[in-house]
Amino acid sequence: MIWAEDAQQALNEIKRICEEKSCKTLVKSKSMVTEEIHLNHFLEQNGIESVETDLGEYIQQLDGEPPYHIVTPAMHKSKEDVAKLFAEKLGTDPKSTPEQLTLVARKVLREKYVQAEVGVTGANFIIADVGGIALTENEGNARLSCAWPKTHIVIAGIEKVIPSMTDLGLFWPLLSTYGTGQKVTVYNTIITGPRQPNEKDGPEEMYVILLDNGRTNILANEKQRESLYCIRCGACLNACPVYKTIGGHSYEATYSGPIGSVITPHLKEMGEWKHLSYASSLCGNCTQVCAVRINLHELLLENRNESVKEGYGNFTEKMVWKMWAMAMQHRSWLNLAGGGLKTKAINIIGKAWTAHRGSLDFPKKTFNQQWKDRKGKG
Repeated sequence: MIWAEDAQQALNEIKRICEEKSCKTLVKSKSMVTEEIHLNHFLEQNGIESVETDLGEYIQQLDGEPPYHIVTPAMHKSKEDVAKLFAEKLGTDPKSTPEQLTLVARKVLREKYVQAEVGVTGANFIIADVGGIALTENEGNARLSCAWPKTHIVIAGIEKVIPSMTDLGLFWPLLSTYGTGQKVTVYNTIITGPRQPNEKDGPEEMYVILLDNGRTNILANEKQRESLYCIRCGACLNACPVYKTIGGHSYEATYSGPIGSVITPHLKEMGEWKHLSYASSLCGNCTQVCAVRINLHELLLENRNESVKEGYGNFTEKMVWKMWAMAMQHRSWLNLAGGGLKTKAINIIGKAWTAHRGSLDFPKKTFNQQWKDRKGKG
């Protein structure tokens, strides 16, 4: 068991293990934590071939893109997009069917499993009472990634720990139901260590790296602590009207969607990533569909509050809100700005709105003024 305070420590430990095993090729199953620490890029810089074995992740790796979604990384690509990509990278027929493309990927990846000296997986859950990890998958690639290479490295966030096997009986169906709409995911595996003397397959050595990388900051924050309950099912992304409109890559963060907007400012820097918490309609869809009932839209508001308290709100923003608060308390002040003035302010002076949208034309009289005209001041 290895504790890594941050991403660099985790990368250094993986590099050390790979050097000890003279690793030239490494296979890895789908893992958001390895995306978080940018493992593939790091290994490439150190002369180690790192191959994604999940089909969606493999497609994204071939295209040089990060995952688009926590659960389904290539969901934004059509079958034609994938056929074109495979034709360019693997020399296949650009008119290949999805079945044919899958067989090509399987052939390529099966050869990598045999060649690899090290296999890397994440952990959907870490089971404290038996000292094991639980993996859940739909393709079987995680099992192959940890069974074929002689060395198995597990890297997982500290929030993945659950107390016992009894709890797994709840969390596994919960993850599959909210993640992919299945009663139980196709492949569910519990690994408690390397191959034993009486066993025929499995790795000779197994390392587990527990990653902090800002998670204890969230744990120390009383209000934000519940965001660590997340089981990475992706339900909040699927329900979010903002995510569905702009997609995962627009967030430019490892964890996109509502849960990413909540945790990223705490895993990284509030000043640099506070904008994610503001890019939300606060409709509450994410909270309603959350498998573990994290109050996501309230936590987004809390992030906004914390960013202001930490001094990241600029002077102009403060003054605008102060003026707005004063105006909202005096009806006569609101009526001073007529429709013509509002129209000019939005369309000519405040060009941020019209840069990407059509112009706004306000009515000449407000509803309040029209009401007085019709009903009289009394």
